[in-house]
Amino acid sequence: MEKQVVISIKGMQKYVDTDPDVIELVTEGRLIRRGKDDYILSYRESELTGLDGTETTIHVEGEQVTLVRTGEFNTQMVFQEGRRHLSMYNTPYGAMAIGVNTRHLLADLTDQGGDIEIDYAIEVDHALAGRNVFQIKVTENQGESLRQ
Repeated sequence: MEKQVVISIKGMQKYVDTDPDVIELVTEGRLIRRGKDDYILSYRESELTGLDGTETTIHVEGEQVTLVRTGEFNTQMVFQEGRRHLSMYNTPYGAMAIGVNTRHLLADLTDQGGDIEIDYAIEVDHALAGRNVFQIKVTENQGESLRQ
């Protein structure tokens, strides 16, 4: 199964000694089911997120969510509630290893869409660098185009 969907993303990033940065984005994307509880959600980033030219893929497989970005910024982040994973974060300025400690994870997708919520902390050199919360809502595209 593969279909066009509308993806609503609300992200909050809070870094040490700064005010939270909140981003809201509504975009078109694709939802693909590869197995009973195995979904892939993909979309293109925009200037609004600061990742223009980057393709984001979110793979939901049971209790694990993997986020992969390819383009100018390349990264792979693995989220499992209560677990810490190491990831490489590649930017045009160089690469760095980061720790991703998932505090809360909800991934409830069906063929009609659903919700993904991820609350995680970012660690650089084993020190807390920031906290991110993403709320993603996926709905079926009813034929209207979001492109202008």
